[in-house]
Amino acid sequence: MITREQKQVYKNMVFYSLMFFTVVVVLTVMYSANISSIQDLERIERQTYMKIMAEVDLQNKGFYPNFWGDSMQPVLSNTENTVINQDQRPTAWDICSSSCSPNHNFTSLEWFEHLEFSFKQFLLYRHCRYFPIIMNHPEKCAEDVDLLMVIKSVITQYDRREVIRQTWGKEQVIEGKRIKTLFLLGTSSNEEERANHQKLLEYEDYIYGDIIQWDFMDSFFNLTLKEIHFLKWFSTYCGNTRYIFKGDDDVFVNVPNILEYLGANVDLKDLFVGHVLFKAKPIRIKTNKYYIPQALYKKTHYPPYAGGGGFLMDGPLARKLYGACETLELYPIDDVFLGMCLEVLQVTPIKHNAFKTFGLVINKSSKLNREPCFFKAMIVVHKFLPPDLINMWKLVNSDLVCSQKIEIAQSNFEGQKTMEKLGAELSEPTS
Repeated sequence: MITREQKQVYKNMVFYSLMFFTVVVVLTVMYSANISSIQDLERIERQTYMKIMAEVDLQNKGFYPNFWGDSMQPVLSNTENTVINQDQRPTAWDICSSSCSPNHNFTSLEWFEHLEFSFKQFLLYRHCRYFPIIMNHPEKCAEDVDLLMVIKSVITQYDRREVIRQTWGKEQVIEGKRIKTLFLLGTSSNEEERANHQKLLEYEDYIYGDIIQWDFMDSFFNLTLKEIHFLKWFSTYCGNTRYIFKGDDDVFVNVPNILEYLGANVDLKDLFVGHVLFKAKPIRIKTNKYYIPQALYKKTHYPPYAGGGGFLMDGPLARKLYGACETLELYPIDDVFLGMCLEVLQVTPIKHNAFKTFGLVINKSSKLNREPCFFKAMIVVHKFLPPDLINMWKLVNSDLVCSQKIEIAQSNFEGQKTMEKLGAELSEPTS
C-alpha cells in the first residue's frame, strides 16, 4: 500500500517534471524567435569569446605584442618534413593563447645594438608564430571550391572591401566554376580606437560573413604573420579547394581571365604564377620601406618571388607551402618569405605579363593607365583606390568595343622595359 509520504514524493516528481518541461518549451520558443539558424548560434558563441578576449586584453594592458624572435638560422636544413601529412593536420584552429614573451638572447650581441628599433622588435618576437582566431568561416571551404579569392586588408579599409564585394570579389558561379571570397585581417594598430574598430568589423562580418581575423596587430612587418596564418588556415579547412588567388585590397582583378588561364594550364603541377622578380637584391637604403639590414639577410639576391599585389597558386601547393614555412624563420617581407618557401620546395614561380603589380606602366600620366581595352586583357593591376576601381570595372564590363584583341606581350606596353628594369633594380615587393 502506498503511504502518504510516497504520494507526496510522487506529486513532487510530477510537479518538477512539468516545470522542467515548461521551461524547455519557453526557452525553445525564445530561441526560435531570436535565433534563425545555426550560423546565428555560432556568431553568438564567437561574440562571447571576443568579449572574454577583450577582458583578458584589458587585464594585460601593458602587453604590446610585436610577434618575432629566436635564431637567425632555418629550423630545418632539408626538405624531408616540408609536406605535412594529412593525418597530422588539425581539423580546427588549435591556437588558444596569444601570450608571448620576448627572446632576449640577442640583446647581448654587438650587432643587435646597431639595429633600428623595428628590427630589434622583429628579432625579439620572431618566435611567436601563431595566434588565436577571432573570426572564422570554415564553411567557405565546406564544399568544392574552384577559385578562392583571398584578400589582405586592415580594419580601417572598409571602403576597399565593399568595392571589391561589388566588383571582382563578388561570390558567384561562372561557367560552373564556384568562386568564394575571404578577407584576411589582424587587429587594429590604433590602440585608442581598437575597441570601436573591432565592433564595426564584427557588424561588417555579421552582414557579409567573409572575414577571417586573427589576434595579432596589423602592421607592415606582421604581413608575414598573415601569410603563414592563412597557409595554416587553408591546410586546416580547405581540402577541396582547387586554386587560390591571393592579393591586396587595392588591385583590379579580371576573374574571367583567371579562369581562362587556369583552364589552359589545368595540367600544371605546383602552379604559382604572378609578377615574378628574379635576382632581386635586398634594399640597403635605410629610408626605404623595404630596407633590410645586412645582419638579417647576408645573401646578394633573393630567391625568385612574386609581387604580393596578386598571384595565383593551386591548392595542393598551398598545403606544401605551409609545411615549407614551418622549416624557416620568419622574414619581415612577406613576398620574399613566400619566395623562400618556394625555394625550399624547389618550385620556381612562373612570370606572366598579365600580372602588373607595379601598375600598368610607370608613367602615371600615360593614357594606358586608364585605357579599359588594356585592362580587359589583364589579370591583375596594382594600384587602384575604390573610386577608380569601380569606374574601371564599369568600363571593362560595359559594351566595350576594342579595335583589336590586345595581346599580352611585353612589347605592347609603353614603358615596359623601364618598368622591368626598375623592378629588378629596386627589388621592391608590393605588399
